Amino acid sequence: MSDLLIILFTVSEVVLLVVVILFFLRLRKSETLLSGLQASQQEFLKRLQFNTQLENELVATFEQRQQELVALNSQLERKAAELQHLVKLANEYCKSPQFMREIIIQGYRSGKSAVQLAKSTGMGLDEVELIIDQA
Repeated sequence: MSDLLIILFTVSEVVLLVVVILFFLRLRKSETLLSGLQASQQEFLKRLQFNTQLENELVATFEQRQQELVALNSQLERKAAELQHLVKLANEYCKSPQFMREIIIQGYRSGKSAVQLAKSTGMGLDEVELIIDQA
C-alpha cells in the first residue's frame, strides 16, 4: 500500500510539474503577446503624433493661405474700383465732342466715306459732313 501511495504521489507530482511547466509556457506566450501589443501601441502612438503634427502644419498653412487670399481679394477690389473709374473716364472721353471730331477727321483722311463715319460714330450724316468741312 505504501508503494501504491508513493506511486500515486509521484504521479501527482509529475502531473503538477507538467501543469506548472504548461502554466509557465502559457505565461511566456502571454508576455510575448503583451510585449508585441505594447510595441504596436507605441508605433500607433508615434503615428498619431506624426499625424497630429502634420494636421497642425496643414492648419497653419491653410490659415496663412486664407490671410493671403484676403489680402489678394482686397487688392483685387481696389484694382477693380480703379479700373471702373478709368473705364468711366474713358467713356466720358469717348463721348467728348473733341474726341469724336478727331476720329471723324482721321477716318476721313484714311479714306472712309462720310456715311461710314456716321455709322461707326453713331452721329448723323449732316454732323459728320459739317465736321469734315470745318477740318
